[in-house]
Amino acid sequence: MDNYIIFETEQFQSDMESDFGGQQERIKTKLQAYVYPLLRKMPFFGKNIKKLVNYQPDTWRYRIGDYRFFYEIDEQRRIVFMISADYRGKAYR
Repeated sequence: MDNYIIFETEQFQSDMESDFGGQQERIKTKLQAYVYPLLRKMPFFGKNIKKLVNYQPDTWRYRIGDYRFFYEIDEQRRIVFMISADYRGKAYR
């Protein structure tokens, strides 16, 4: 089975430029070293992965501490679209 490709949207890249409580570099490192390799293989399953209810198109979230990273999956083209990132308190508004 082929791996998925990770694509960061402009919105996601913009969100990643925010401060993240001074943890921006730690978060980016964790995404590159741990999260992206996991999403390339199994974007649907994982300890910190959850499918969001009542979202169209289907949207998933990955949790790193108090931060949420949202993505959509194109199964036919095998692409994971990273669509947004935010602090938990603001992420679900």
